[in-house]
Amino acid sequence: MEDFRGMYLRLCKEGGVEPQEGVLDQLQARGGSQGSRLDLSGQSLSADTCSVLAQALQDGAFTQVSLSDCMLSEEGAKILLTGLFGNTTVKSLDLKGNNLRSAGAEVLGKLLARNSTLRRLVLEWNALGVWEEAFSVFCDGLASNNTLSHLDLRNNQISHHGAAALALALRRCSSLEELDLRWNNLGLLGGRSLLEALQNNKSIVKLRAAGNNIPSDTLKALEQTTGHNSDRQATLRENHSRTQVLSREIQSLKEEKGRQLLSLMETIDRQKEEMGRSNRSASVQISHLQEALNERKSAVKALTAKLQMAEAALALSEQKNQSLGEHVTRLKAEKDDERGEAEPSEEEGGGGPVAQRRKTSQRNPKPDGNQWTTQE
Repeated sequence: MEDFRGMYLRLCKEGGVEPQEGVLDQLQARGGSQGSRLDLSGQSLSADTCSVLAQALQDGAFTQVSLSDCMLSEEGAKILLTGLFGNTTVKSLDLKGNNLRSAGAEVLGKLLARNSTLRRLVLEWNALGVWEEAFSVFCDGLASNNTLSHLDLRNNQISHHGAAALALALRRCSSLEELDLRWNNLGLLGGRSLLEALQNNKSIVKLRAAGNNIPSDTLKALEQTTGHNSDRQATLRENHSRTQVLSREIQSLKEEKGRQLLSLMETIDRQKEEMGRSNRSASVQISHLQEALNERKSAVKALTAKLQMAEAALALSEQKNQSLGEHVTRLKAEKDDERGEAEPSEEEGGGGPVAQRRKTSQRNPKPDGNQWTTQE
């Protein structure tokens, strides 16, 4: 990749380092950096070149870096690996065949302790197990790492002491799934240490330990244990997959129920609004009806009062009529009495005109001042 090549040249110029022709040729002619992969395998990298590469790798341009068979010196390996401490993109690192020893083991342990991105680390054909203390530092870094899943330690002269240190690390490391320990010097004790460690480690599903003078029954036990772990991991993955499917379905149901609830709430709000309008309209109608009823009541009360007055007037009229009737009856009776008295007098006194006029004058007095006089 021309960009990385240009960066390499710029950093070499800034640091006063002579660019290695082999590195430039591989970057350009062989396409040593294609896409997200940087491949400088087979190049003999000096300490100065390692320093420049450590700076260039900090920009996060690659996810895979292959530096196998680069004949790294102790100083060069330390500089290069230190530059990867804070890298957040490199997931695969191949350091096969670089004769890494004590310094390399220690810096690798620090890298594993600090880096949280690396997934695959190939360390085949080195000498990490020669110095037990340095290898213990490497194992401590492995124990604190929680991202590495594949570790290749073939042909690293690891003894049963190194196997014991590695077993302690495996008790704490929960991310490592594949471990290749072929062609070391683990022996019977080393095999037993690993078998005991696997009783507590449930993440390793593949462990290769051929070529270590480990008895066949121990190798078979290791294989069975990792087989159980593999079955367990497969079950966990299946359960996780089912859980994800169920979670998506539950989330979909929640979203659907949420939409339904929202629609229901909107419908309820509309119904409430319509009911409010209906109630207001009904209230207005009731108010109008109440007013009309009150008016009718007032009219009925007025008519009732008029009726009562008419009934009173009628009763008074009836009373007057009765009184007048009684008076008329008395008058008729009096007239009848007078007529009855007049008829015998005529029979006794004769019926001449003179006598008739006298009677008439007696019945019709004439007023004289305040006195009544009778004309004889």
